Amino acid sequence: MNQLLLQYSYLQVLDFLTTVAFLVYGVQEANPIVRLAMAVFPSVVLGLVAVKAAGLLLGLYCWRVGKQRLLARINVLFALVIAWNLLAMIVASVKT
Repeated sequence: MNQLLLQYSYLQVLDFLTTVAFLVYGVQEANPIVRLAMAVFPSVVLGLVAVKAAGLLLGLYCWRVGKQRLLARINVLFALVIAWNLLAMIVASVKT
């Protein structure tokens, strides 16, 4: 399996975990599409899992059709989102 796809999958898992951590501490999801999915599904976590599963399918599609450059750019984007999430959690914990 391609390294880009493995990285993408790993970043999806990290994004899932940081989102769950935010939800545990009462922070609302910022992405309106994810928020909608969390509201439509029977549970918030199930909605989030559905979004991440769809994201993984999109990543797999990009890999299969040879969109490595796009996948690499998405990886950078998700790495930045995860870094932002972690920074926000650290700053919030220091203020408390």
